[in-house]
Amino acid sequence: MRNSRPKIQTGSPAMAETRPSEFELIKRYFAPLASDPGSVGLTDDAAVISPREGYDLVLTKDVLAADIHFFANDAPEAIAAKALRVNLSDLAAKGAAPRGYLLGLALPSDWTAQWLERFCNALAADQTAYDVKLLGGDTIRSGNGLQVSITAIGEVPTGRTVRRSGSKAGDIVFVTGTIGDASAGLKARLDAGFSARHNLTSEQEAYILDRYLLPRPRTRLASALQTYASASMDVSDGLTSDCEHMARASNMDFTLELGQIPLSPALQQLKSACQQDFMHCINGGDDYEILATVPAETADEFSNAAAALKCPVTRIGHVDSGAGDARLSNFGTTVELSPGGGFKHF
Repeated sequence: MRNSRPKIQTGSPAMAETRPSEFELIKRYFAPLASDPGSVGLTDDAAVISPREGYDLVLTKDVLAADIHFFANDAPEAIAAKALRVNLSDLAAKGAAPRGYLLGLALPSDWTAQWLERFCNALAADQTAYDVKLLGGDTIRSGNGLQVSITAIGEVPTGRTVRRSGSKAGDIVFVTGTIGDASAGLKARLDAGFSARHNLTSEQEAYILDRYLLPRPRTRLASALQTYASASMDVSDGLTSDCEHMARASNMDFTLELGQIPLSPALQQLKSACQQDFMHCINGGDDYEILATVPAETADEFSNAAAALKCPVTRIGHVDSGAGDARLSNFGTTVELSPGGGFKHF
């Protein structure tokens, strides 16, 4: 939202009368979100922030595009929330508390002031919920649908950022929440008969649709991860796929136990109805839960700390010395996953 030359094309003169210029857009919609002193109310070309003494800054970025990461006809509130929350999930996995974010918004030619107002109202609500503020950004016209890019900035005590590469032999593998719901929600969104074929109730269908639409970043767990986790990352590409990322980064072997993976009632029903669809959802991505490894001697302490933070965790496996492989086991038998599982960015 830098205060520079207008870049948003407004189309016909009739359309231009109903939509603000870029300067008006910044003042009306985005400046109220930028209350951090470093943003100077979005009146300059850049924000200036300084890390507090004894803290490191942690930065992460995600770009979301219409009909790839969300549906173009999704409610603006849902698009705004998803764009911000997937970044907050990355910060949480590093043990970082959110401090601010930069927003890049590429608007399609048919954008309206009403749509933008709803989008910004949702950002304002999440800023309050997650204690984070807009620091700056930019707006342009998109030639290929809506695109939202957010760079989130967090703080963590110096030297205590939790990487994905610190797992050690003997560690216990934990995950937050439940797995597979968002992928099932996407299937239900794309296939109107999905829920009926798998005997999901209307409540279960509503639940998985909501889990796809609105991630729930586990920001409460950040402090416990700082204290106990040897490695951590958020589950965005799929549970086993992200487990492979951690295994390779740590040069350790991970074993996940299928029967220990936490499931919602909807996924329990899907497991009973169709094993193939269930297994695809387990590694389908978009969960935005946190995958962490913790030394065995402090695993109980970590579980208790997570429960106290109202972010319960489940033990789902263990780490062994190895060469960076991950396997899914069902009572000692390796479960073969379908090729191409997990979300692919390209």
